[in-house]
Amino acid sequence: MNGKRVLVAMSGGVDSSLAAVLLKEQGYDVIGATMQLWPSYLPDPTDEGGCCSLTAVEDARRVAAKIGIPFYVVNFQEIFQREVIDRFVDEYAAGRTPNPCIVCNTYVKFGALLHKARQLGADYLATGHYARVESGEGRYLLRKAVDASKDQTYALYGLTQEHLAATLFPLGGLHKSETRQLAAAHDLSVANKPDSQEICFVHGDYRDFLKTFHPELHRPGDIVDLNGNVVGKHEGLAFYTIGQRKGLGALGPKPMFVIALDKDKNQVIVGDSSQVMGSSLLAGNMNWIAIPDFQSSMRVMAKIRYSFPPAWAIISPAAADERTASTASATAASVTAAGTVTDLVKVEFEQPQRAITPGQAVVFYDEDKVVGGGTILQAHPAH
Repeated sequence: MNGKRVLVAMSGGVDSSLAAVLLKEQGYDVIGATMQLWPSYLPDPTDEGGCCSLTAVEDARRVAAKIGIPFYVVNFQEIFQREVIDRFVDEYAAGRTPNPCIVCNTYVKFGALLHKARQLGADYLATGHYARVESGEGRYLLRKAVDASKDQTYALYGLTQEHLAATLFPLGGLHKSETRQLAAAHDLSVANKPDSQEICFVHGDYRDFLKTFHPELHRPGDIVDLNGNVVGKHEGLAFYTIGQRKGLGALGPKPMFVIALDKDKNQVIVGDSSQVMGSSLLAGNMNWIAIPDFQSSMRVMAKIRYSFPPAWAIISPAAADERTASTASATAASVTAAGTVTDLVKVEFEQPQRAITPGQAVVFYDEDKVVGGGTILQAHPAH
């Protein structure tokens, strides 16, 4: 017997369910827990909906009973509302595009739930994420999953050394097809359950969520081109994101895309397909994993969206003038536990990138190893 106790975050899906099974087979003393996150004012989603729905709780409870482990439901509605939903709304109101899954991982799963795990005497917290943790080079390292198509390290870059020391990812060495096959072999009822949607608390389009629960964000204004010419009207900055084309209407003879959002002037700025390309960015709220701190330039692969492929870039400490110019942007909500707004990094891409978006994360890789990452504060157009 392993003897070590592990709390498994069970979402009611196939991944976390199999994670619990595998850890029990490895001899761990396994406890299952589902986080009750769903705010009472939101309608409960369908079975195919979010990972924090009422049906998800029941699916997790059934799996825990089948494999014979204790099961708890922990109420994190307050912290989820404060750290994830409120932050999500505030970022859109500020003209940025947030990634609530990253915030949830950092503050809720590996923050509040890890604290609960320790209260229950657990040595580790485990999830069904596709990623790997290794100890080496004097640090805990976060590496990509074996299944590149399911790798979730982008959403986990905010984990600190303390988090990683207490984290297990049992599925990091599996392909998704293997996960479903093993779940079926163990006769788990969730073996063929569809994966949950990306934003668990948004049932449908995020714009509908904002319009329904935050009508104050409906602040119409001008759509302008790069020369300041008014070419249309918008419904409110919160309903637009960098790179967006759909929903702008006919603004001219050729397709136009959102290339910037100006909160001070309440303007959506548009341009053609070439003008949505960016050559560099400034990032803040940094969290370093593979290195203790960042002092000199490095060549890395940088990823600016979960669904985007990484691209070669040079990262370097931001110069003094860049730090001064980014003071306002650096007040963006932090999404890492360790980051600070003064820890600014310049990212210069070897090839222009499409739709570099303030509020999103940029994550740096050295082959399959996560070097670190931060929040995009400013994007600079390609020349």
